[in-house]
Amino acid sequence: MLLAAASILTLNAAAAQDQDAAAGSTALEAVVIEGGAGERGDGPVGGYVARKSLTGTKTETPIAKTPQTIAVVPKEQIQNQNALSVAESLRYTPGVVTEYRGASNLRDEMFVRGFYYVPKYLDGLFLGGDLSYAKIDPYLLERVELISGPASVLYGQANPGGIVNMVSKKPTDEPLREAEVSVGTDGYLSGGFDISDRFDDAFSYRIAATGLKRDLQEDYAKQSSFAIAPSITWSPDEGTSLTVLGGYQNEPDAGFRNFLDAAGTIDPIPGFGFISPDFFVSDPDFERAERRQAWIGYEFKHEINDNLTFRQNARYHRTDWLHHTLVYGWLSADPVTGNNTILNRSARGGTDDWSQFAIDNQLEAKFSTGPAEHTLLAGIDYQYRKRDYQWGSASAPTLDLTDPQYGGIDYDSIALATTDLTETTARQAGVYLQDQVEIGNLNLLAGIRYDRAETEIDDLLAGTSQSYDDGAFTWRTGALYTFDNGIAPYVSYATSFEPALYSPPTGEPAFKPTTADQFEVGVKYAPEGTGVLLTAAYYDLTQNDVVDGAWDPVAGKTVYSQIGEIHNRGVELSARADVTDNLSLIAGYSYIDSVVKASVDSSIIGKTPSRVPAHQAALWATYTVDSGALEGLTVGGGVRYMGSSWGNGTNTFKVGAVTLFDAMASYDFGAASPDLKGLSLQVNVKNIGDERYVSSCANAYACFYGEGRSIVATLKKQW
Repeated sequence: MLLAAASILTLNAAAAQDQDAAAGSTALEAVVIEGGAGERGDGPVGGYVARKSLTGTKTETPIAKTPQTIAVVPKEQIQNQNALSVAESLRYTPGVVTEYRGASNLRDEMFVRGFYYVPKYLDGLFLGGDLSYAKIDPYLLERVELISGPASVLYGQANPGGIVNMVSKKPTDEPLREAEVSVGTDGYLSGGFDISDRFDDAFSYRIAATGLKRDLQEDYAKQSSFAIAPSITWSPDEGTSLTVLGGYQNEPDAGFRNFLDAAGTIDPIPGFGFISPDFFVSDPDFERAERRQAWIGYEFKHEINDNLTFRQNARYHRTDWLHHTLVYGWLSADPVTGNNTILNRSARGGTDDWSQFAIDNQLEAKFSTGPAEHTLLAGIDYQYRKRDYQWGSASAPTLDLTDPQYGGIDYDSIALATTDLTETTARQAGVYLQDQVEIGNLNLLAGIRYDRAETEIDDLLAGTSQSYDDGAFTWRTGALYTFDNGIAPYVSYATSFEPALYSPPTGEPAFKPTTADQFEVGVKYAPEGTGVLLTAAYYDLTQNDVVDGAWDPVAGKTVYSQIGEIHNRGVELSARADVTDNLSLIAGYSYIDSVVKASVDSSIIGKTPSRVPAHQAALWATYTVDSGALEGLTVGGGVRYMGSSWGNGTNTFKVGAVTLFDAMASYDFGAASPDLKGLSLQVNVKNIGDERYVSSCANAYACFYGEGRSIVATLKKQW
């Protein structure tokens, strides 16, 4: 179906050109991208269709020649959809459950191919996993990339669902100047600027900065932030470059983290009904959510000769997180009405601070053996992470759902009794080797890696220590053949591993590393001379020795256990097309069959994990008018469908399916007057129908409302 659609798009564009040329008129020329010529795998993308990516192979490789599913969300799409987070930028990408916590998105938590908390990377270096609160503002990014499936052979310990790699804005070859201001519903106000230029033959720089404030969906909840990312590149010659990348992000109001019961969200509470999506569980006098991040790093590249290149990338990143909140406990009966409308809450809070350093050394060699062209990559990488975590709890006043009264809570008077006080230190060193072989139309890929990972968890409260010392081999192999018509079938196999970063219950044996393997077969279609990229993939993915956490009300903290094996099989279809200079399209569909095959909890064996919808689909399109009275107008719209998912591991209740609609319109004032060149106005509306929906439930006591309607207008000036 996707291949047929691409053929129609290509033929229609060509036919329109032929007809216009025959009539002697000015043709609307199709976008022509000759194999990604001029595009870097970590640089700007012209339009919606990236042709190259460094993420999949760490080398400049066309996506159409990589035997694995890779999705790239370029800056233009992020801006057109006004994505306010990295998770939101992937809303139209198949196989990804974004913002599973709905409007409560503090950490860009995402599911990919049925596995939650996929790790995030920044410029190919580890940024944060399921424990980290590291989160980068998308305005600072050039593109967001997703590798679906195991990626340990290049990145070490990784979630089997995939990894998300965020690519920073870097100095450009040509001058770039942009400033914008936005206003919108719920007190939305933001501004930003992006400036890049060259101040010497060997030096160029870029500074991107943005600030935001808005009221969030829940009453009293707010978000405010400021972020800046300066970078400078030194290029003394064509084969040598050093780019220093820094950043600082301060969020005095980082957001909220809600929990609601299935009673009141999925089903009505007897005698009361449904809890409103704007209901605030906490109290404005006690709620605190503060995050500060700072990072500094560099990317060094030196071409030793025409066939040998050395690269070294490194970064230090610091995240400081403080959160105090009142959480949803349980409902008890009102003494007057007898209805369960009295909400019992507890106070929780603490700090979660991370320091981490990562470095990756690569040596790339290009050579031939007969008809085979090789790109051989050898690398050694290392990462160090240290976490200081303190968490506590205390009793808190109840709240009447029928007449909630806020305020009057003395922040300093609530003494949180410490329930967790831990220091975690994790080190990982890995060595990897990868060979990409091109023989005519055949592309072969093989890689192997060995990691040594050490983890030490000191429980300062209990006075105990748990340490892990794990080693693992991971590997992958794949083959892709491109026919003359552009159709490229492929097959691949890959493995992954993750050492545990959690302590088992007292007296229990240490957790084993979590491992996974995946078989994938698919087809790609990216004919030369068109802006079309289609992919279709089937995967069979198994994860072993899975570690899962559940809240223990007696212990007052999350308790972890190693539950067994999860088997996921699925299909993903993706279409991206810059059909003409005026029309761009994105479409995607995914299906997943996820089953727990083994577990210490017999009640979930043979069941589907919660929060995993079997079906997802999305469609987005933009069209620009380039003549007539409406010249300069761009309109766009999209539809997102998320199928139903189970609300708990025993599959006793479901979260319903939802269909959401988005739209945008922008106008380039330069079309009306040359004096206004570079000035534009864009309006975005998300969830047009203001649909009330539950995005997911982890269990009956952890459900999350999705985000309602928002409207934002952005005035931008480029010069």
